[in-house]
This record gives sequence, structure tokens and C-alpha cells, in this order.
Amino acid sequence: MSVDHPLRLALGLLGLLIFALLYEWLARRVTARDLAYSNVAFFVEAVRPRRWIPRALQAFWILALAALVLGISGPHLTLLVPVRDGLVFICIDTSGSMSSTDVFPTRAQAAKSAARAFIEESPQGTKIGIISFAGAAGVVAPLNSDHRAVAAALDDVPLPNGATAIGDALKQAAQMLPATGHRVVILITDGVNNSGTDPMEIAQWLGAHHVPVYTVGIGTPNGGLIPGTNEEATIDEDALRGYADASGGAYARAENATQLRDALARLGRITSLTRKPVDASFCFAVGGALGMLLAFLAGFGLGRYP
Repeated sequence: MSVDHPLRLALGLLGLLIFALLYEWLARRVTARDLAYSNVAFFVEAVRPRRWIPRALQAFWILALAALVLGISGPHLTLLVPVRDGLVFICIDTSGSMSSTDVFPTRAQAAKSAARAFIEESPQGTKIGIISFAGAAGVVAPLNSDHRAVAAALDDVPLPNGATAIGDALKQAAQMLPATGHRVVILITDGVNNSGTDPMEIAQWLGAHHVPVYTVGIGTPNGGLIPGTNEEATIDEDALRGYADASGGAYARAENATQLRDALARLGRITSLTRKPVDASFCFAVGGALGMLLAFLAGFGLGRYP
């Protein structure tokens, strides 16, 4: 939390301290006066069950005043708020290893199904684009707020074939995203880069420009053979985790179609939020004023005047 007027806050806290000390002194003075003019035994017995009341009222008053002081100091809270104009590119791996059947029905089919889940969970107004990549990267769908059109474009994602150029896909997304705004890249891949631009270099560039990359690794621990070859389809988790860390994103692992779909649906909700400073002056000021009023009414009703 930050405040616009730290001097007001400092002076207010000083005044609050003086008030607390004065309140305590007056409370002790009233108690001493009552003891001087009362039947002590009767008085002690009568007030014993309610000794907490003045303390509670005092604490309530101090808290209410503290909220009021904070309110006039211009506090700002950093909160997660919805974003209605987000910009997201989904980069889908279409290399030969994505034809592996260790994820049913294939890694490629599960990836497209999960991308649909992401599109469905993204709020209206979010512009989504699709980039596919194998030995090179290509735009399947440019950024578009028409989610039905973007989902339909998933049918144009090429069949699995060729090498894996993760860096080229990230670079393509970086070039097509605007210079400002709430921008995000979703990378769905088995993570074994073997062609094109260095992915870590682009991930670091994206991170420096406040574009997080959320990587989703697809594949089982044992992997599987690429159909029609003797080559094993593996998954490079360390690399995917590294791209996410370098850009300020996060990594998730999916070993089956359900986990992958859930991960993308969750990202659809997460990427539609951003941290922003929110002015909380009015809330604190009103809360403090209402607290003081309630404390006064409670004290009045109980015969205790705070």
C-alpha cells in the first residue's frame, strides 16, 4: 500500500497517539472519581463483568480514527482487477513430436482442445491470436476480439510435422503485439527446441517489456514414440520453466488432455486480471467515520461516552 500524502499520515498518527493517551488519562480520572464517591465493594462487584466494555470502546474509537487518518492521507491498494482489453497470443507447437499418442488422442489434438477452453474462459473484449510453429512460425489468426472466429481458426492449425522453433513463435508474437497494454503469451509445447531463434533470448526480451510467457508443457514422463519413426517424443520441463521465469510468467505441466484443458481454462481466467493501484481514500474515510459513529452510539447506549 502507498499514500499520496505521507505528511498527513504522520501528523494524523501523532494526533492519534495523543488521543489514545488522553483517552486513557480521562478514563482513569473518571474511574478514580467514581471510586471516591461510591460504595467500593458494591462498585467493584457491579463493574467487574463489564470491565472489557471501556477497553473495547477505546479500541474501536482508535481503529476508527486510524481509518479516518489513513483515508485523508490518500491510500492506494495494489489489487487484482479485471482487464477487458487484454491482448493474448496462443503459440501452439505443431512439430512432429506433437503427434505422439502418450496424451490422448494426440498431443496436437489435446492442445487445440485446450486452446478452445482458454478462449471460452477469456472475458469479452480480450483480443486473442493464434500462432502455430514447427520448423518455422506462422500466424493462424491475428489478434481478434471475436472469440468465435478465433476458435474456428483452430481448425486451420497445421498437422504435426517437422522441427520445433519455439524462439521463432515467441518472436512472431513479440512483433505482432502492440507496445503497450495488458499483453500475454501462452506457449503450448513439449518444450524441446531444435530450430530457429534462441527462445530464452526472446523470453528475456518479452520479460523486459512486461509481456509474461505462460508455458504449458504437454507430455507424460515416459514420453512416447513419434508415429512412423523410432524417435522418442520427450518434454523439456527445465527449458519451459526457464522461459516462464525469464519473462515473469509461470509454468504448468499437463500429462493428459483433461489436465491440459484445465490448465488453459485457468490461464484464461488468470490472464484477464492485472495488478493496479486503486484509490482507497473514500473507503477508509467513510469506514472510519461510520466506525466513530457506531462507537459513540454504542457508548451512549451502554452509558459509556467514548
